[in-house]
Amino acid sequence: MIIDGHFKNMALIGSPVSHSMSPQMYNYCFEKLGLPYVYTAIDIKEADAAKAFEAFKLMGFHGGNVTMPCKTAAYACMDEVSPAAKLIGAVNTFVIEDGKLKGYMTDGEGFVGNLRANGIDIKGKKITVAGGGGAATAIQVQCALDGAREITIFNKKDAFFERTCKNAEKIKAAVPGIIVNVYDIDDIPCMTREIQSSDIFANATVVGMKPNLDGESVVKDTSAFYEGLVVADAVYNPPETRLLREAKEKGCKCIGGKGMLLWQGVSAFRIFTGQDMPVEEVRERFFK
Repeated sequence: MIIDGHFKNMALIGSPVSHSMSPQMYNYCFEKLGLPYVYTAIDIKEADAAKAFEAFKLMGFHGGNVTMPCKTAAYACMDEVSPAAKLIGAVNTFVIEDGKLKGYMTDGEGFVGNLRANGIDIKGKKITVAGGGGAATAIQVQCALDGAREITIFNKKDAFFERTCKNAEKIKAAVPGIIVNVYDIDDIPCMTREIQSSDIFANATVVGMKPNLDGESVVKDTSAFYEGLVVADAVYNPPETRLLREAKEKGCKCIGGKGMLLWQGVSAFRIFTGQDMPVEEVRERFFK
């Protein structure tokens, strides 16, 4: 592919970003489909996010992605935001159209898309989610917007617990009729009961992730698992966490975290280009 002056620039911003596979993934798709975009990664600290977005507008960038720690700062820079981004107060995908910054949040779409790719529809279901951070909130919001019947959230009862409760109230205000409850993640009997009455359980914490928390599970009482329960882990390294291994032993349908990364990229690609990402080729090349 010969890159010339007709190509539109795109970028991932955040810090650190040198490890990201987004440039390889998106540039592979652009080349495969013959689209005039080029994508790179730029290390930007949170304090410099506003200056970065002004520079993007000045230089005529088409759009890009935002990773930690810049997602909240990016939200403050947008002229327009999607319903999910507005509820979460953060942006991970943006485009610049007619000089306006338009922000989106595709993390939750990645989770729901990963469920759908595994034959699971969130509509009308009860989902229990462990975690109250950025990824967890994105999952909760998207599940609500996509028709979940009930959402139960478990989070550490620390300084951020009140924020989780406020996010739950926002979801209930935005989606009339949905049931949303928040409980202490250390209340093991309560978590066990809630998982047993759920259709789907999602771990959206870092528990189970390599290297520091590998071998741990957010579910302390495995009697919570039952045959047919869907257990999804946002952790993708290792591919099979202790949570998924123990759930599989109980007959649960288990879904790993790599697919969430893939499907949030699918959503972002459609926002960037209006076209569908070549999903199977990307899965084979980058997500094996």
